[in-house]
Amino acid sequence: MRETLSRRSALSLSARLANSSSIRSILKKVRAAGDQSMRKKMIVKDHPLLSIRRQYELLDVNRNRLQGLEPTANTEDQKIMVLLDSIHVREPTFGARRLNAVLRRDHGYSLGRRRLRRLMRAARIRVSYRHPRTGIRAGGHKIYPYLLCGLEISKADQVWCTDITYIPMARGFCYLACVMDWHTRGALGWAVSTTMETTLCLDALTIALATGRCPQIINSDQGSRYTSAAWIKRVKDAGTLVSMDGTGRWIDNVRIERLWRSAKYEDVYLNAYATPRELGKGLADWFERYHATRPHSTLDYRTPRQFHAEEAA
Repeated sequence: MRETLSRRSALSLSARLANSSSIRSILKKVRAAGDQSMRKKMIVKDHPLLSIRRQYELLDVNRNRLQGLEPTANTEDQKIMVLLDSIHVREPTFGARRLNAVLRRDHGYSLGRRRLRRLMRAARIRVSYRHPRTGIRAGGHKIYPYLLCGLEISKADQVWCTDITYIPMARGFCYLACVMDWHTRGALGWAVSTTMETTLCLDALTIALATGRCPQIINSDQGSRYTSAAWIKRVKDAGTLVSMDGTGRWIDNVRIERLWRSAKYEDVYLNAYATPRELGKGLADWFERYHATRPHSTLDYRTPRQFHAEEAA
């Protein structure tokens, strides 16, 4: 029986005899077909008579040790996150209900409320309208006031802004942090990581400060990375004032929100990078074009590099 017993025939035999008095002796023979690794291979995901759970029991296999039998939720989640991100870039005012409606109508996905909000958080999707407090601040972290209200920003290095965004890839995703000069639109420092940690923000800031420039004010959101002690210390050590967006006020950091839109539509969505290394190289090329050759309508169709040089002259 060891030599001739296939996984389908073994499971079918077990199913037919499941209620007979000889089930125990039959199951002993089924289990004798091999060790645990061989019995794992006998599981049939789409068996017409037996559920996955029942097959675990009949073949005496630990369910927790089986791999690859359950649907791969992460893969589907990543596909949905890419769709959510592309919808959000086009329609930044869409909340969870409208996003869910578009997913259901255009892509055939119908998500529960908790799953949708979890994926929105992972993709750093923040609806672009004023709304009640939805962000969760880190306990004990100080929130600094917004210093740009009524401020005329008329020169380079007067104000820098910074943020983190979700970057979809062909497989998986990364996070991009950037520090940008508010007046010249120049992206002074940026960094990519597979995790959204404070070090990602610090890396981008370190690169920006390494240019030899330093702002009077640096503005961010109220996320835990930007309220952390490490971030606040690094900013203050540079002799810079800390400014933070009002709660739910996406427009307070609108400059960098527009940068994300440009980066995604002009590079990320067009190339579908497969690895963080490829993403880093691709973004490096795009940021160089962004500074050197891409005309900006808000700068009278000059590049950030050209505009800054003329301002400094």
